[in-house]
Amino acid sequence: MVLLGLIVLVLSGCGTNVASPQPIGPDATGIWDKYFVYPLSWLIKESSMILGGSYGLGILVATIIIRLITLPLMVKQIKSSKMMQAIQPELTKIREKHKNDPQKAQQETMQLFQKNGVNPLAGCLPMFVQMPILIAFYHAIVRTPEIKAHSFLWLELGVKDPYYILPILAAITTYFQQKMMGSMTSANNPQMQMLTVMMPLMILAIAVTLPSALSLYWVYGNCFTIVQSYFLYRDRTPKVGPKEGTAK
Repeated sequence: MVLLGLIVLVLSGCGTNVASPQPIGPDATGIWDKYFVYPLSWLIKESSMILGGSYGLGILVATIIIRLITLPLMVKQIKSSKMMQAIQPELTKIREKHKNDPQKAQQETMQLFQKNGVNPLAGCLPMFVQMPILIAFYHAIVRTPEIKAHSFLWLELGVKDPYYILPILAAITTYFQQKMMGSMTSANNPQMQMLTVMMPLMILAIAVTLPSALSLYWVYGNCFTIVQSYFLYRDRTPKVGPKEGTAK
């Protein structure tokens, strides 16, 4: 839930009005502008040129490339989620066995994690990576005049969706993404079930204030993740036991 709050805070900040943002270009200076914001702006523009000048399609290409780059983190998250699901019965036994001794329960839990090669923090990595990407994407949009003023379908990419179609799609695709991940990893986890409902509602509330291009990126990314998760989660029977290479 802390991570969810951080994402909401980041998205809320992106939704605020920035007075006369400085345009971004090849002469950008500073680590943030030069290595994050401008490359994203360049990628969207170059992709759009290949696809007939449509910046909406350029954002699609940029989204796919970003998701492919972060794919190793997603795979690591999924492996960790699968293993966490597999060792849940043992975790429950430890908690029940040492319910009056939290320190002993924590010690045995860590030993179980080490035995099965589980990193409980691995699932947080993709969320942490997405935060700077969202900020950089926002700046690439509002600081690139041609993208900001471009029209795609019924949208003007630099302003919010007047019909709230994209925010609704962002919420719906977020729900299906959370639902899929929850059903494949921790369907009986009350916290995950609550997140499945709360996350789409918060995304909807924030997306109505965002530039359409950012909501478009979110929808594209969700659709990509849903398809990606389907293939990555197909094998859902991880073996519980020592890591490969240890004696049987």
